[in-house]
Amino acid sequence: MFDLRPVGYVTGLLVAALGAAMLLPMVVDMFYGNGHWPVFLESALITAVTGGLAALACANGVRARLTIQQTFLLTTGVWLTLPVFGAIPFLLGEPEARVVDAFFEAMSGLTTTGSTVFSGLEDLPEGVLLWRSMLQWFGGVGIIVVAMVFLPELRVGGMQIFRSESFDTDGKVLPRAAQIAARISVAYFILTVACYIAYFGLGLPSFHAANHALTTVATGGFSTFDASFGVFKGPPEYVAALFMALASLPFVRYVQLMTGSTAPMLRDPQIRGFAQIVVVLVAVVTGYLIYNGTAAETAFRETLFNLTSILTGTGYASTDYQLWGPFAVTLFFFVGLIGGCAGSTSCSIKVFRYQLLFATIRAQIRKIHAPHGIFTPRYDGRPVSEDVLNSVMVFVAAFVVSLGVLSVLLGATGLDLITSLSGAAAALANIGPGLGPEIGPAGNFAGLSDTAKWLLAAGMLIGRLELMAVFAILTTNFWRA
Repeated sequence: MFDLRPVGYVTGLLVAALGAAMLLPMVVDMFYGNGHWPVFLESALITAVTGGLAALACANGVRARLTIQQTFLLTTGVWLTLPVFGAIPFLLGEPEARVVDAFFEAMSGLTTTGSTVFSGLEDLPEGVLLWRSMLQWFGGVGIIVVAMVFLPELRVGGMQIFRSESFDTDGKVLPRAAQIAARISVAYFILTVACYIAYFGLGLPSFHAANHALTTVATGGFSTFDASFGVFKGPPEYVAALFMALASLPFVRYVQLMTGSTAPMLRDPQIRGFAQIVVVLVAVVTGYLIYNGTAAETAFRETLFNLTSILTGTGYASTDYQLWGPFAVTLFFFVGLIGGCAGSTSCSIKVFRYQLLFATIRAQIRKIHAPHGIFTPRYDGRPVSEDVLNSVMVFVAAFVVSLGVLSVLLGATGLDLITSLSGAAAALANIGPGLGPEIGPAGNFAGLSDTAKWLLAAGMLIGRLELMAVFAILTTNFWRA
């Protein structure tokens, strides 16, 4: 019999913790004299009590070891349940959102996608703005733990190649998750505080500096202004680009760095590859803008910020880059399908998968030239197993197929090609903005139909959990095992 108690216990504890976290925006609303604070108190009670009761009811079934089915279900169940409760403050108080909009916003927050259906952000209570930022911050640290513990254990998308770096504790998933979460949280918190100090030092008001620090390090992209980061043009764009890039590096390297080990950070092929991509793309787009008459410093700053934002899946925008011309728009679309490093807050396909694909292509080309030779793809100097390569190729194929299916479904709701395709990419790759006048960097997702919003919310969940973790539980064989 399939035992759901371990899944219910962990999920209940996390829901209760989410409820406790709602007390912070309540205090902020009280500090700013907003009469909105009772909404967060009521939401906190509903969430904490529900989560606590669920955890108590399932406590007698807790085990250190989870079955593969329980691990799959826990991974997906947590990321589906938390947005339901995270949406409660949006339903009960300002902006008094409808169910679909509240769930869309909460899912976008916890998956660090950054797409929004809310407008008039400047007029919302401070507690609501902080809650949106907190959802992204929690989602950022949560996805690091998922990427370092659960996905390697589930052998999803080639992530098993990082199993040796996940603080292995003899297969005990839950103790390992707690251990990693504790170590990662320290590095995550330090990076967030450093980002806040940098923003505040450049003149951002304390409240806005804190909110943007939370969503920058989470590579989430929620802002406190409808104009996104366009309100803070100038030096803050450089700071944001720096911290978006730092948050897109493997956090296990920061843990190692705190113990005095610098070599892994310097020799990591993902980090080197990510840095090379940023340098090349920024140089190309900057040169393109200068050629078209933009001042050199402005071209470099806006390119660095906006390209890094899309590459890392943060989703901030400081200008409407769709006005840069077809070349830039096309490039930005494909840049969003790259992503950062595995084990970071970043999203999309990830750099290491492209590196493994190119290594496989090189090996195949060499084999064509020398049919009797043996050419094994290598990663970081080590041969890559066929299991990892197959997982990576299945992931990329599933991503492309999912992108096509979601685009067609969005088209069936009446959206045009550009909006459907870019919206599907924005959701599956957790980028944030799409393309076009409606969901582009100068717009939002509020005008889409309810059906399109539900589809996009599903796409965010599937993309954030690397596709196969969700698809696996939708098969009948999963439930029969």
